[in-house]
Amino acid sequence: MKSRNTNQVSYPDLLDLVPAAPDWQIDWGRIWALWPQLAALDVCPQDPVHHAEGDVGTHTRMVVEELVSMSAWRSLDQRQRFCLFWAAVLHDVGKPAVTMKEDNGRVTSRGHSRVGALIARQLLWEAAAPFAWREEICGLITCHQLPFWLIEREDGQRQAIKTSFRCLPDLLCTHARADALGRVCADKQSILDNVALAEQLFEESACLSSRFAFANDESRVAFFERSDRDPNFAAHESFKSRVKLMSGLPGVGKDTWIAANCPDLPVVSLDAVRDMIGEPATGNQGRVVQAAYELARSYLRAGRDFVWNATNVSEQLRAKPLRLFRDYGAHIEIVYLEAGPDRLFQQNRGRSTAIPDEALAGLVKKLEPPGDWEAHKITRLVAENELETTSRARR
Repeated sequence: MKSRNTNQVSYPDLLDLVPAAPDWQIDWGRIWALWPQLAALDVCPQDPVHHAEGDVGTHTRMVVEELVSMSAWRSLDQRQRFCLFWAAVLHDVGKPAVTMKEDNGRVTSRGHSRVGALIARQLLWEAAAPFAWREEICGLITCHQLPFWLIEREDGQRQAIKTSFRCLPDLLCTHARADALGRVCADKQSILDNVALAEQLFEESACLSSRFAFANDESRVAFFERSDRDPNFAAHESFKSRVKLMSGLPGVGKDTWIAANCPDLPVVSLDAVRDMIGEPATGNQGRVVQAAYELARSYLRAGRDFVWNATNVSEQLRAKPLRLFRDYGAHIEIVYLEAGPDRLFQQNRGRSTAIPDEALAGLVKKLEPPGDWEAHKITRLVAENELETTSRARR
């Protein structure tokens, strides 16, 4: 199995395709030829009440054209302009996977924002896009519907602050305006009014153009886990132990990093626990997981620092061990490792516990790098020349 996109889309390709002055022309032919996921939008239906313009491809092109015509977009710095452009191109890429017709004849696409972010992440990873730039785009895709309904939520301020950790709300609102304008519907002005009110709420919540500034790391983590938490409360920071949770695809180098950076810390590893209790890889994995949690609890009760080593590739998978560590008052650091496609697949094949390429490709589709709301500290070790690629994006 090939580890790279067969079209071999590259990051420079993406930069070259962003419209520029003086004519701001969009090369739809080249853009639509990049990925088959875009062509699929042209045959994906939408509900005519909200999208009388027709299929998702038509809507997407209308949104992008509205965005490119906006002075608010043209006046952004180049990096943000590029980011917002590709977020608009890919914002509904998840719809074909979830669109269905209900019994009443209405068309729905529930969950398309999160699914779209997963698809976009894989496409941009295969194109070797810089990590930070890619994640900004995925954050915008994840949250792109939020300005439409934010003002209607009783917990609007809380949602606004949480959103500021996934993307920049001012860019999100610019995209939302283009999304509203790039459709045919009866309530377009109402949608635009909601976006304007959402923008005002972001500003009132002190997070329109940057993340909300918490007093300290514990205040941030506690706010995201407790719905009644005052964002301005300065939490006391006193930790009983320190835990490092590893996160990354198989073959990315987690074991190597642990050996080089914390050789004296005990490691809770599902593979090691499996060997310890004599359970085969095809055996009762529930027993293995239970034994791993019991070992972790013994360290937590003793106030001992340790490493939790597993793939933890999605936020959902990380949530359970993180909850355990929080219950015992630990300081938590997530160490995330990432490599490009060719390097990742090659390193996996060289491991004694290598998994099939097909299985690794399946995990790639589920990848969600950790966000700063999940732990006190996030260490991201991405195998790319971040300085070089970022400077290229701003050229």
